[in-house]
Amino acid sequence: MTTMVERLRAAGCVFAEEEADLLVAAADDDGHLEGLVARRVAGEPLEHVVGWAEFSGLRMEVGAGAFVPRRRTEFLVELAVESAVPGAVVLDLCCGVGALGAAVAARVPGGVELHVADIDPAPLAYARRNVAPYGGTVWEGDLYAALPARLRGRIGVLVVNAPYVPTEEIGFMPPEARDHEPLVSLDGGADGLDVHRRIAAEAVDWLAPGGHLLIETSARQSPVTASALVAGGLEVRAATSEELYATVVIGRAPLGV
Repeated sequence: MTTMVERLRAAGCVFAEEEADLLVAAADDDGHLEGLVARRVAGEPLEHVVGWAEFSGLRMEVGAGAFVPRRRTEFLVELAVESAVPGAVVLDLCCGVGALGAAVAARVPGGVELHVADIDPAPLAYARRNVAPYGGTVWEGDLYAALPARLRGRIGVLVVNAPYVPTEEIGFMPPEARDHEPLVSLDGGADGLDVHRRIAAEAVDWLAPGGHLLIETSARQSPVTASALVAGGLEVRAATSEELYATVVIGRAPLGV
């Protein structure tokens, strides 16, 4: 164990002791453990190595080719649960491994009708397992084009953690992210908000009257994200968590006539 911790520490793992414990727990035998340690020392995200990430009190399956859910996104889950009612249609768009949708579904008393969608098939393999306990349905495709027409105008809570890193800033991200997570889950275009604009432009057509769109962004980018939602016909507010360094822009669809 001491040698393993030293190897992890030398590789830059700040919490080497804790990581060593997780690697030991994930290993089937000594040979398997050595392979896991070697992958971690080489820079692979710990979550990819052990096969899971803790998110909102749940264990989410993750692995190669998947974006690892971040703790700051738990703030979006809290806000989404406040907006959801039992039986609501909940959509996790740009879902990755489905962590957001699963976490919301797990916390709404009485359950929800859960749907998750992503353009990248690799993380959807994990999403299927993560949302299965909540009866979630997985759709593959480009944003709303992935969805069946029957969801149009029915979505009560739309949660989104779309890419919002500007293209030129990808190179400054930690190697664990830029080298091991899919670029489609990180790169948001020139100013980082290309996908936000596309989501905002069609959201009102898919939301139920009074339904909510919650989208994670950064404090610096939040005014632009908010403007996109306003342009899309939504009533908008922003919320922040100083503890989690998280910012969420929330749009509410008109109640209708």
